[in-house]
Amino acid sequence: MARTGLMALLPASVPDSDALRQALTHRSAGQCHNERLEYLGDSVLNFIIADRLYQVRPEAPEGELSRLRAALVNKDSLAVIARDQGMGELLSLGEGERKSGGHRRDSILADALEAVIGAVYVLTDFETTRDFVLKLYASRFASLPSAESLKDPKTRLQEWLQRRNLDIPDYEILEVSGKPHDQHFKAACHIPARDLSVKGEGSSRRRAEQAAAVKAMEALQAVEKNT
Repeated sequence: MARTGLMALLPASVPDSDALRQALTHRSAGQCHNERLEYLGDSVLNFIIADRLYQVRPEAPEGELSRLRAALVNKDSLAVIARDQGMGELLSLGEGERKSGGHRRDSILADALEAVIGAVYVLTDFETTRDFVLKLYASRFASLPSAESLKDPKTRLQEWLQRRNLDIPDYEILEVSGKPHDQHFKAACHIPARDLSVKGEGSSRRRAEQAAAVKAMEALQAVEKNT
């Protein structure tokens, strides 16, 4: 494998190892796949990120640290990092996953990155793994977001309503379409106290509801501004 992208960041002994090949193998490609390494890598990653946040945000309360960690290690963030490191081209996928674009799918990329972290830990030691992870996250630690901005749209909307002594919103899934591995959701956010209903769409129930919450928040703030 060419020593570019991900390969350039790996410790010298890792790129030519069976463990790395396993880490980059999706279960659709055979029995020797990456799920066990993913399990290990997930735990190691969470600890490394938690430890680093504890050091760089010495005054932050537990809730803020938890939100920061969740934002850094969730599937979306992992997929972006994996894509930035060119991991899609390195994955071993079964024929069906290949044809359906599995090398671009967030869940597969995120799981593979966790598995690679697990492989580095198995092949080296904790200190080396920590250095590898912090290299992957260098730019993200250089520009950590504020705690308030990390609250998801549903939480921000609920807190906005509660500050005004209004009931929390109701969410409704209106439609689910697409194949099981590539679904699309449409959701509604209802706020009876303001006689408001808006819709949102996304690739999961959570994302569709969050999209609806964003629109609801925008509509409520616009009304409040003009009254």
